[in-house]
Amino acid sequence: MTFSIHDRKKMLQQLQESELDVLIIGGGITGAGLAVQTAAAKMKTGLLEMQDFAEGTSSRSTKLVHGGIRYLKTFDVEVVADTVGERAVIQGIAPHIPKPDPMILPIYDDEGATTFNMFSVKIAMDLYDRLANVQDTEYANYLLTAPEVLEREPLIKKEGLQGAGVYLDYRNNDSRLVIDNIKRAVADGALAVSKIKVTGFLFEGTTIVGVKARDELTGDVIEIHAKYVVNTSGAWADKIRNLNFKRAITPHMRPTKGVHLVVDAKRLPVPQPTYFDTGKQDGRMVFAIPRENKTYFGTTDTDYQGDYEHPEVTQKDVDYLLEVINYRYPEAKITLDDIEASWAGIRPLLSNNSGSDYNGGDNGAISDRSFQRVIDVVEEYKRQEITKGEVERVLNNLEMSREEKHTSPSSVSRGSSLEREEDGLISLSGGKITDYRKMAEGAFNLIQKLLKEEHNQAFTGIDSKHYPISGGNFDPTKVKETVEKLAEAGKEKGLSEEDATYIADFYGTNATIIFDAIDKIEPFEGLSLAESIRLWYALEEEMTLTPADYIVRRTNHLLFQRETLDDILPGVVNGMAQYYDWSAEETEKQKQALQAVIDESDLKKLKK
Repeated sequence: MTFSIHDRKKMLQQLQESELDVLIIGGGITGAGLAVQTAAAKMKTGLLEMQDFAEGTSSRSTKLVHGGIRYLKTFDVEVVADTVGERAVIQGIAPHIPKPDPMILPIYDDEGATTFNMFSVKIAMDLYDRLANVQDTEYANYLLTAPEVLEREPLIKKEGLQGAGVYLDYRNNDSRLVIDNIKRAVADGALAVSKIKVTGFLFEGTTIVGVKARDELTGDVIEIHAKYVVNTSGAWADKIRNLNFKRAITPHMRPTKGVHLVVDAKRLPVPQPTYFDTGKQDGRMVFAIPRENKTYFGTTDTDYQGDYEHPEVTQKDVDYLLEVINYRYPEAKITLDDIEASWAGIRPLLSNNSGSDYNGGDNGAISDRSFQRVIDVVEEYKRQEITKGEVERVLNNLEMSREEKHTSPSSVSRGSSLEREEDGLISLSGGKITDYRKMAEGAFNLIQKLLKEEHNQAFTGIDSKHYPISGGNFDPTKVKETVEKLAEAGKEKGLSEEDATYIADFYGTNATIIFDAIDKIEPFEGLSLAESIRLWYALEEEMTLTPADYIVRRTNHLLFQRETLDDILPGVVNGMAQYYDWSAEETEKQKQALQAVIDESDLKKLKK
């Protein structure tokens, strides 16, 4: 399979030639996950993304596939149960992407820390482990004393430190998860095109039967017909719904902005992901996470009404995060000048869904009284005073606190909504990365039902819990062994052990395709052999259309390898110019666009 600019031209032609079964608007993780399931079921599937795949939101997360860590704060048991289950599924179908990385949750007795005390965190973590099915494994939770925390993280705030809980979490490469889902769908016949913007709908009467779309590369406007159009555009969901000018809509979304900042690990040495209250009594929590000799921290969580395509990191965002990180790591004294990279993203939160049901439930967070009852009943169960069934009855009858309209953005649930609207548009909104497969499954089931009832077409779905995405075709319990075996092929072809291992770990079984390119291509001028074959693969197999696509979403160069970025940029731009046969004018245009992306990440405006 190839997935390049040449395939894009063919796909655009095919999209216009006949009616699709399903047309998906939005190439983030939700749309990508749905395309995997519809294409695998042999539904004729199209997917349109107005930017690069994952560019809008799905490359701008905290880069975790987490088990509902934030929900431990409000003890929404159903969300945690569903989320840890889905996390295990993702690790099974994409074992080369999520990697286990236990999280530290420091406990303080100061006035700003409102999450847990040492007693309640242990109760919560024990239940968390039970839900995640990791009791009695190497990933089972445990407590640290204050001296043990300081031994691991000597720069962390000492005053008021009671200790910490440690429990399983997973780091993630969000944009890689998207592109490998897209590639799986394309391998199964999906027609997926980036940089094409939906501008309107096609109608039969009042029913949507397709879209009008503009090719952002050529300016051409095309029409695509489909039995069902699915809106998976994330924070843009209401904007897509508003393209039907024939009716008024009630807004569903309450987008919020999240910001992360990256510094050198020497400036903020954090040995493992750490999650803590801000200490500002604002109901928020912040992560500090190590990644490739860097440490990044965030996130902010503020209501957002600006430019969705280009959310920016503001001085206010930076001031807030620096205040928080320097409060929890007072000896670090991080400043604006220490920031090497940054990113801002828009979260597609629903305005009125406080539920843990992936398709529109409304459970809310449990009340303080119910939270205390959970603690008590678990203790009774551990003392063998009551049965497991009695514990389950308590968990199934929790009293909910419904104060959604008056809460901060950080308290808005990450629930999701699946709705078929009056005009036929199917909107799949909200959710979070960890939920993507289950959200897609709900939408697939609806489309499958509609195709049978309204078009007499029967399609059999795949078992999406066990359907590996591109690069994930290996035993998820043997990640280390698989990476070592794959890396051997790279070393045999002349790569260093470091380069071969990095590629094997990053691309999974697709590493074999990359290593095979060593015999097919000449290295790009100015790039090492390892970088050359990665760039070649991105161009031939991953629909990489601009230098920014490559350094931001196909690799980690911009965010976590900033110190070597400037060295590879000329080779990347010139290599792409050679591949695409760009004119001198087009090459200069691409350089300027790339520099704008880098300047934004570098916070150049704020550092003047």
